[in-house]
Amino acid sequence: MWVYALLSLLVALAFELSRGELFTSNAHLQTALYAERDIAGLLQNYVEREEIRLQKIRELAAEYSSHSNSALADVEKYLGNPINAFLLIKKFTMDWDRDILPIINNSSIESLHQEIDVVRSDLPKYEDLKGAAAALMRLQDTYQLDTTLVAHGQLGGISSPVLSASECFTLARLSYTDNDFYHCSLWMREALDREKLSPHSSIDKADALDYLSYTQAVVSQSYTQAVVSQSYTQAVVNPTHERATNNKRYFEKMMLSEENRRPPSQEAKRIQYQESRDSYRNSEEFLTYEALCRGEDTMPIKDAHRLTCRYVTNGHPLLILQPAKEEEMHLDPWIVVYHDIMSDAEIRQIKRLATPRLNRATVQNSKTGELETAHYRISKSAWLKGEEDPVIEKINNRMQAVTGLDLSTAEELQIANYGLGGHYEPHYDFARKEEKEAFKSLGTGNRIATFLSYMSDVQAGGATVFPYLGLKLYPKKGDAAFWYNLHRSGDGIHLTRHAACPVLVGIKWVANKWIHERGQEFRRPCGLEPDE
Repeated sequence: MWVYALLSLLVALAFELSRGELFTSNAHLQTALYAERDIAGLLQNYVEREEIRLQKIRELAAEYSSHSNSALADVEKYLGNPINAFLLIKKFTMDWDRDILPIINNSSIESLHQEIDVVRSDLPKYEDLKGAAAALMRLQDTYQLDTTLVAHGQLGGISSPVLSASECFTLARLSYTDNDFYHCSLWMREALDREKLSPHSSIDKADALDYLSYTQAVVSQSYTQAVVSQSYTQAVVNPTHERATNNKRYFEKMMLSEENRRPPSQEAKRIQYQESRDSYRNSEEFLTYEALCRGEDTMPIKDAHRLTCRYVTNGHPLLILQPAKEEEMHLDPWIVVYHDIMSDAEIRQIKRLATPRLNRATVQNSKTGELETAHYRISKSAWLKGEEDPVIEKINNRMQAVTGLDLSTAEELQIANYGLGGHYEPHYDFARKEEKEAFKSLGTGNRIATFLSYMSDVQAGGATVFPYLGLKLYPKKGDAAFWYNLHRSGDGIHLTRHAACPVLVGIKWVANKWIHERGQEFRRPCGLEPDE
């Protein structure tokens, strides 16, 4: 709008000059020439600015085109890398506001701006950026990833984009706003280290040092080093840094009350880090879960020498010509894997049906029975009915044939997609006795069994683990895991508590079928012992 206002002003000026009868005075006419020269200069400056802006837009268009074409060549591989996913989200949130808006904020291309705004409604928001950063921290914790290696493009042995000092600073800031001071200190230090390698400054060093000293003091509860760091910030980097000045006063006060003590040992630092996590994440169960996710053997599989593989038909017509390939993974509780239970064509069709309906996955509140989102379950899911497509009905029939159970009272097929750091922390599939409202609306009893089908291979991470059994099941496209959640008596089998490990690299698709008690009276009758 400013250029139109400027032109209007100049036209008005010219009109006023014309009203002054310039022809009667060469001096006044000379004024018109000066005005004309000024108009030419203003227009030329505008054109030059527009050319620079348009060149930036051309470069941006070329960059977006090249990047998107490269990524779309193998979407799952690209988005399966959490660093790629984080940088993509950052591009359309923080980078967009800093680098793109100044280019497109111009009235002469307002229509383009409006069109882009329409497109942006489907692009990531700042909430997504925060979630992506939290996912990277979760991956770093679970898989014990070294900060420097991640920043240098090594994600658990998988090659990833190298992070700049500015991007490391962004991760640190996002951790800080999430009150995650431990990770803030790690990534702020990495930002400063990477800044030393760059010929051009991309972060505010005083800000970075201030964040680093504060978070290190909070994590280590040692204020002496914080005072030294803040003093350096004031003396060398930025003597007028207000927050550093205030923090230095605070640290000096805390230092006076701090007892003399030895520098913390590595074990002490580990304990201090663990204290920064909530109590459950320091529990034996959670630490075992994380160890299993890393592929560690936490305990021997009981009676592993008795585990067998077999072809099964259950006397069912669907399996006579093509028996199911059953591999025992654990005997008590009985957990098996069925190999090649789903074809690639069936998986493609299920994904096609589910993708438009994917929504944030929920969990059931144990007190209210209501479904709600939770930080410990990060995935998106959709529900598919058998009558919607012949493929779903075919798969349901196959599950019934393989398990020997009645699926008429089972829940609809739940399709889940785990993306960036997607996970589901240790949980039961069945409702415990105190969860009286769970599944009440279904009227079909408790979840007697789980049939978990893997619809993708996962490059790294994403295993299904059972912390109390030491069991790890790795996703393999087309395979399915099956186990009973309840004893024949109807009591829950607590050893089936399991978890979905965070997806480190790749995209994980699964299909869950939860089979309920009603209808199984003659297919799986009660036994003589309560724990059968």
